Amino acid sequence: MSKKQKRATKSSISVDFFSAADMVGAAALLDALECYDNGRYFEMPVNARDLIGLLSVGVHHNSALHAKLNILTSTFKPTPLLTRTEFKKLAFNYLVLGNGYLEAQRNRLGQVLGFQSRLALYMRRASNLRDFVYLRDGTGVQISEERIGGRDVAHIMQPDLKQEIYGIPYYLAALNSIELNASATKFRRRYYDNGSHAGFIFYATDSDINEEDWEELKQNMRDAKGRGNFKNMYVRAPNGTKDGIQLIPVSEVAAKDEFLNIKSVSADDMMAIHRVPPKLMGIVPKNAGSLGDGITDAKVFAVNEVQPIQRDMMAINEAFGMTVVDFEPYQIERGDASTD
Repeated sequence: MSKKQKRATKSSISVDFFSAADMVGAAALLDALECYDNGRYFEMPVNARDLIGLLSVGVHHNSALHAKLNILTSTFKPTPLLTRTEFKKLAFNYLVLGNGYLEAQRNRLGQVLGFQSRLALYMRRASNLRDFVYLRDGTGVQISEERIGGRDVAHIMQPDLKQEIYGIPYYLAALNSIELNASATKFRRRYYDNGSHAGFIFYATDSDINEEDWEELKQNMRDAKGRGNFKNMYVRAPNGTKDGIQLIPVSEVAAKDEFLNIKSVSADDMMAIHRVPPKLMGIVPKNAGSLGDGITDAKVFAVNEVQPIQRDMMAINEAFGMTVVDFEPYQIERGDASTD
């Protein structure tokens, strides 16, 4: 075959790709588990914003964290120095980001007037490992730093085996499952929004379709995607053949049962990492018609999961030398809930 014939063969094939953008995995935040010292403070070992973003994509993940948060908040004893609202902020930061910071607000004489929870997203340990630095975005352009003395901040954290500067949330092992659950839901939604197909190859061999008609045909195919995509398209080729234009599916979409299996398995992983009974999250068992008796499960969950968190939070009392955090016993009377 001559060079001229090769060029003619290459130019006779036209391929166009159009597809949705790939999802960026949140598990990438585990690639750099290191606390870098920039000379002023230590950087966090994981991206806190990515951890917060997981709350909006993992249904079971979000529900399990709020189940623990609600129990902690309901059993907390508010005091004039620490309100229930400030404690709830502290507990939420601790559960989601693995770090909780409580700052003492003092008067000019050094007396404690109250306690305020600081956002773990912006709090950093100073390079001297005694003080803290709170990052502020005051101007919207440049981040300012507020230095806080170590005696005014109580830092509670979930332990990590690689470093002792910041806490690491316990649910990191379930990141892939949270992503998989969200990806399955997003793919299924895009699949239906795209007219119940996952893409195809538009194969045209009809010589009667000129370049102008070809461009118009491609534009019509693009316009048929997305919402309102149930449209009819008419192609007129007087001298064409029935195989002159073909739509070849790129891949077969998984059956409905496989989609449900992905959702079910990833949901089981999320519930396993949080160790929250499904009944407390409002999940009806597959082989049962009701939630059943959740009181026993709630009591066991409170003893095994909530009380250890309460003890960790009471370390704040040792840090300030006074009773700041205290809890009431978690009690459920059988007459207070339905046992159907």
